[in-house]
Amino acid sequence: MATWTETPRLRLRRFTPADAGALADLHGDPEVMRFIDDGRPVSREVVEDTTLPGFLAEYRDLPAGLGCFAAVNSGTDQFAGWFSVRPAASRGLGGGGTEVGYRLLPAVWGRGFATEGLQAVLRKAFAELGAERVVATTMTVNTRSRRVLEKAGLKLVRTFFLEWPEYLEGAEHGDVEYALSREEWVSSTARH
Repeated sequence: MATWTETPRLRLRRFTPADAGALADLHGDPEVMRFIDDGRPVSREVVEDTTLPGFLAEYRDLPAGLGCFAAVNSGTDQFAGWFSVRPAASRGLGGGGTEVGYRLLPAVWGRGFATEGLQAVLRKAFAELGAERVVATTMTVNTRSRRVLEKAGLKLVRTFFLEWPEYLEGAEHGDVEYALSREEWVSSTARH
């Protein structure tokens, strides 16, 4: 399977229909989904009927190189989660740009995989895909994800508040937007 990008420990590649079970396990995990959408796990049927077909359609419908990519542990060849790079579309984003995101299985949390993968996605977005500005959002109370965004080089832009159809614990603290411009990325890369 063709590699989209890689790090010392992760290989990112396009999803295939064979990934349905692993993706359902990821999106069905309450810890993974705690700060996403309504905070509830997603059913296997929804993943198989909607989520995965949506990911596969992105490879056709989005500009070349954009989409959601399966992250596989290079050492074990085990599914670890996914990373995405797409036109910015999350609720509350007003400044455009290219949006990045990720979800990883709890088994790999706390080991630097999220930061490592996100840095590779940023490198690909700026160096190969022509991104001028990369953005990401998370809930203000999602301190783990905020730390990953900061370690990857994104900077806090603002806190914002949205009306959601259902209350999610911590929503009263709002959401946060992080961003990184091409110039900031180039400058940071040159320093390191």
